[in-house]
Amino acid sequence: MINRLLALWPHPAMLRTLTIRYAVLGVLQGGMLLGLIPLLQALLQSPPDLNLAARWTGIIAVLGVAYLGALWWAKSLGYRIAHLIMRDLQHGLGRHLLTLPLGWFVGDRAGRTARTVAQSTPSAASIVSHVWPELVQSIATPLTVVAGVFLIDWRMGLAFLVTLPAAMVILRWSAPIVRETQVVMDDASSEAAGRAIEFAQAQPVLRATGRAQEGFAPMERALDQQRVAFRAALNRHTMPQIAYIAVVQVGFTIVLVSGALLALAGELSLAETIALLVLAARFVEPLAQVGNLFGTIRVAEVAIDRVAEVLDAAPLPEPAQPKPSGDSTVEFDNVTFGYGGRPVLNDFGIRVPAGTMTALVGPSGSGKTTVLRLICRFWDVNGGSVRVGGVDVRELTTDSLMSQLAIVFQDTYLFDGTLAENLRLAAPDATDDELADAAAASRLDEVVARMPDGWDTRVGEGGLSLSGGERQRVAIARALLKEAPIVLLDEATAALDPENDAAVTAGLTALTSRGRTVVVIAHRLTTIEQADQIVVIDGGRTAEVGSHDELMARGATYARFYRERLTAASWQVGGR
Repeated sequence: MINRLLALWPHPAMLRTLTIRYAVLGVLQGGMLLGLIPLLQALLQSPPDLNLAARWTGIIAVLGVAYLGALWWAKSLGYRIAHLIMRDLQHGLGRHLLTLPLGWFVGDRAGRTARTVAQSTPSAASIVSHVWPELVQSIATPLTVVAGVFLIDWRMGLAFLVTLPAAMVILRWSAPIVRETQVVMDDASSEAAGRAIEFAQAQPVLRATGRAQEGFAPMERALDQQRVAFRAALNRHTMPQIAYIAVVQVGFTIVLVSGALLALAGELSLAETIALLVLAARFVEPLAQVGNLFGTIRVAEVAIDRVAEVLDAAPLPEPAQPKPSGDSTVEFDNVTFGYGGRPVLNDFGIRVPAGTMTALVGPSGSGKTTVLRLICRFWDVNGGSVRVGGVDVRELTTDSLMSQLAIVFQDTYLFDGTLAENLRLAAPDATDDELADAAAASRLDEVVARMPDGWDTRVGEGGLSLSGGERQRVAIARALLKEAPIVLLDEATAALDPENDAAVTAGLTALTSRGRTVVVIAHRLTTIEQADQIVVIDGGRTAEVGSHDELMARGATYARFYRERLTAASWQVGGR
């Protein structure tokens, strides 16, 4: 456990110091327990030696005061180290996340990473604030007691000692069982938590379809799996727990029987026997605590592994000798790419001239979104190259590449802040006038005017207080404010109301009219028609390239696609 922690937080000297302090604490506690033997001997002899009892009471009191001082001495260091570990791990995670390719965050990685930062780092830090210190103390105390009992009577010392190796064997046997079941329970809990959030977010849909009362099958399955995992874990934990408790109790019984036999044989006085039996009762307490701590250790180890999983993720390679890019031309040269062995793009090639607008069209799953993500370097291609300004994106630094891109994806994320704060993410130093200009061009100013607090209106987590069309207006305004030479836009597939549709069209026109290079996944006919170039993607390949008029004249894939969209757009309820 400690070695795993040190692999993430390499400060062994501080942990050695902490271990020594808690070992001293355990020795002092063991010394207080051993002091009970001469104290009880003095009180139980006939006649009682009150002076001797008073001296031993004083010694125990001094040890008690020293114990309290050492407790503060040890805990203050433990809490300080725990704070440093949590701070360093969280900062380290934050720095490392910035180096990972954007594609790493696709899927459920974002939620798992949030849980790692919020929950696993405190669990890892608790190792030095609670788990490891208590383990060291719980081992040092029995060892001190055993050493002291050996000095009084070696036979009783052996009776005390026999419990320790047996207990360690049980703990080593149970460790992989506890660890394995903890991983299963942790995965089941993550899945259940994710499904519960999904259930809450899906309430409008479930209620609109009249299925809210019937439950949510994915969440119910996840909860069932969680219950099964917990029940299996409890069943697997039971035998090791019973075995450990049995070993401790058998050891206590051996001490009792040994003491009784020695007393009956006249080898021990009544006072020594009673004192040793009292000591035996206190001796098993830290041993029982060790058993509890080993379960907690396995939980903490899983937390460490979660942190290590993120920190071990390979960062996006940065060029050793980065090159400056030229203009805002975007090119795909025989690009081949796939996810997990599944091909998505095959020998894909296009050229988007600087200052022009290219619309990507094609069926769902054809690779349109992948094209935009490869321009952003979510991943590196398997073959061929993606170039921006004539330079392979792998030869540009991440900062250099991202400074040239403004991204407007469908799932526009807004932070739980004000409208102004969300816009200024694109340009923190933007003036109020620049903010107003971007808002006017994207018609976001109309939304601002309707808001009770104007620019200071909070949009809620994820921008929930805004409609989908309004959130896309914010995203377009961000792109305008950033003034990046290349804009990547994934239009919303859902139909927008006329007002938002007109606003998005105006924003798109503003983006293209300012000389930017625009690559858009187009779903709206107005967007497709105004594009300088249309690229039809089918099966991960370039099916057709040309202007709207050229492709319509060919009467091939694009013409069929356009007519289908035109028919769908003109469809009305009742067939009118």
